[in-house]
Amino acid sequence: MKSRVISGAIMVAILLPILYFGGIVYALGVGLLATVAFKEMIDVKKDCKIPTIMKIVGLVCMLMLTYVNVDGRSILFGLSYETLSIVFLLLLAPTVFLSKKNYKIADAFYLSAVTIFLGTIFNLFIMLFNESKILFIMVIIIASATDIFALLGGMLIGRHKLTPISPKKTVEGAVVGTLISTIISTTYYMTLIGDVSLIKLILIIIVLSIMGQIGDLFFSLIKRENDVKDFSNLIPGHGGVLDRIDSIIFVLITFVFLMQYL
Repeated sequence: MKSRVISGAIMVAILLPILYFGGIVYALGVGLLATVAFKEMIDVKKDCKIPTIMKIVGLVCMLMLTYVNVDGRSILFGLSYETLSIVFLLLLAPTVFLSKKNYKIADAFYLSAVTIFLGTIFNLFIMLFNESKILFIMVIIIASATDIFALLGGMLIGRHKLTPISPKKTVEGAVVGTLISTIISTTYYMTLIGDVSLIKLILIIIVLSIMGQIGDLFFSLIKRENDVKDFSNLIPGHGGVLDRIDSIIFVLITFVFLMQYL
């Protein structure tokens, strides 16, 4: 617990200046997180044999997706087909030339999925931040408050197991996490912006909180299927980058879809 608290304090001390300065500092920080997350997703799949050169190609493509069209307006239009076409060609075509044992079709598709998934996610991290820091911080609050209070609620009153995917999670904890996250996030939004129907805002935040918990379970399932406890040991007491942002990823994806209703 001590190492978890210390690591958490260090993460906050690092992230706050990055969020404050924004711009190129924030973009570079996101790129660093994306690089670590990419390595974690590749390393977690023990039965996936990908040549080093293709890992490098995948990383470059992932960063290209991360930094393409990062102005806030791009949220409305998405990534270009030209960019996606280049990624697919660079990652799939080499299967014809590399040894079958070294780079199988299944490995190529896994690398492509990881590259496009993470590239899109971290592109959204930059775009939403550039569009509205207030909304970006609300996404972080929803995911973080849900995680924290679901854990505390489960410890205090948890009785019924939520899912076999994560035995420590409880129905009571999930409800408490969503309830308190909704109260905190609604107060935050209404205080700083407040130009939306309260009922609509509450419903949106509840959906986002639930999706955050689904994201947590999704990444837990990836670890479970690959027999690992954490994606990495980068952050003592917390695991890796993906262990920290798993719920944020699903909240962010859902929020980009729902933000048109705010």
